[in-house]
Amino acid sequence: MLFCIHSRLTGIYRDCMYSVSKLVDYPNKTPQFDSIFKAFAAINNNTQSEDCLTLNVWSKPDPNQLKPVYVNFYGGRWTSGTTDTPFYYGGGFADAEDVIVVTVNYRMNIFGFPGLPGHPPNLGLLDQRLAVEWVKRNIRGFGGDPNRITISGQSCGSASVDYWAYAYQSEPLVAGLISHSGTAISFPTNNKTTAAKHWYTVSAQLGCGSSGDALPCMRKQNASAILAAASALKVPTTNPARKAPAFQPTVDDVTVFEDYTLLSQQGKFARIPYLVGHNANEAGFYKIATYAQGSTLTDKQWDDFNMQTFFCPSNLEAAHRSRRHTPVWRFQYNADWENTRLYPTSGAYHGVEFNMIFGASAEITGIAESDAQRQLQDQMRSAWGSFIADPQHGLEDLGWPIYNPGASTLVEIGLDNHPSVSFVDTKNSAQRCAALLAQI
Repeated sequence: MLFCIHSRLTGIYRDCMYSVSKLVDYPNKTPQFDSIFKAFAAINNNTQSEDCLTLNVWSKPDPNQLKPVYVNFYGGRWTSGTTDTPFYYGGGFADAEDVIVVTVNYRMNIFGFPGLPGHPPNLGLLDQRLAVEWVKRNIRGFGGDPNRITISGQSCGSASVDYWAYAYQSEPLVAGLISHSGTAISFPTNNKTTAAKHWYTVSAQLGCGSSGDALPCMRKQNASAILAAASALKVPTTNPARKAPAFQPTVDDVTVFEDYTLLSQQGKFARIPYLVGHNANEAGFYKIATYAQGSTLTDKQWDDFNMQTFFCPSNLEAAHRSRRHTPVWRFQYNADWENTRLYPTSGAYHGVEFNMIFGASAEITGIAESDAQRQLQDQMRSAWGSFIADPQHGLEDLGWPIYNPGASTLVEIGLDNHPSVSFVDTKNSAQRCAALLAQI
């Protein structure tokens, strides 16, 4: 029998503090748009608190063997997110692949990435480390194997997984890494000067001063007031598709570094297996936010965004790991199912592939999955489960080739909604990727 246990790292269960998004009246949206958007973007009435570092465990214990463990970090553009949403319900995956699924709350926005001088700037990333340390110590009690932990994430959670490989080269704690739609190169970071400027803008607005140690005063402020002031702080940008929040990871040379392209080239990452990929039309979701802000981009700008933010960083990271003889697999998800479609041309948008791993699309939308959808879901769950069970060889045993930038080793999943995978090369993208990544 499968069971879920909510386990405290500290305090009682609450969402971490974040500003809840609003639904967008997007043109030609599907009937299921609102339910998908609410589940994925964490639009809910959950209670929020600074006391929020909790995790969830789905397990089906076997007295005869310890099971591999999958730990997932949600996305949310460093500003919002929660495990308490049907989008991240882990029971289906745990049951289908006989793995233990753990979903982790971590702090976002000013509470997770405050950037105040003289203090660790990236508390949200330290929350993730704390959670995995807890899992390492305690998962045996849930029937899990502490030596077979794989961490995974989506969007900024995906970038967190890649950050992990550089921050913890000598003590990764985990056996495998999975990045869905984001690497250390994908998203901008703050430097210490910018981070401090943003911190002091908020502290001054709340009457805590614009210099010196404002933390004692800030700790006396109402958390909702802090969040409101931080959320109102906007960062100028020339590209609305790559708009960065004010409070996000800051380069501290401990958890976050400045030049990941150079570090990747030098091989300064943990030499553990890596499954990295993205979706064919990540922009299908990002278009909704830019529309809500009154911005319009051309088709070429959106295509460049897909390549610059997702395809090319994944290619580069995978190529450098391949050259350092670190097992790495590259995937691109392509399917566009009726029950997960947001609008007629949303395609394989940002986050949609998680429906294939966690399998909650029918519950979220009320629309049944098609036969082909269920078949591809079974294949993807089997692949992810195989990697989690044996990061070194599991995917090879399924016939997935280790990534080689000079060969047909990019795994295309669900092309034309066929429940199958195929393998193609990425050689024709090299010149364009070099030009796009040089602009970051």
